[in-house]
Amino acid sequence: MPSHVIVEAIPGGVVITVRVIPRASRSCVAGTRGNALLVRLTAPPVDGAANDELVQVLATALGVSRRAIDLVSGERSRLKRVRVSGLDASTVISRLNV
Repeated sequence: MPSHVIVEAIPGGVVITVRVIPRASRSCVAGTRGNALLVRLTAPPVDGAANDELVQVLATALGVSRRAIDLVSGERSRLKRVRVSGLDASTVISRLNV
């Protein structure tokens, strides 16, 4: 699958399309599914816990601080769009192995 569908370059960073699987046995970036990065999270989708954990997992995987990552859309959905500031698309693609 072409990674340009998952990672979209914007001024000052990128937007990543992410599909989350809450209540997984462990938190990790688990490849791709459809046109989205697949991220498994141990947190349940309650009171923003899964969104907080998603930010932490992506920050760790990309080597950036949590504040460099913002949820653009999909706060209450499994399919989300996440903005990462300060990285270009090729760097994100190589760090996520997509």
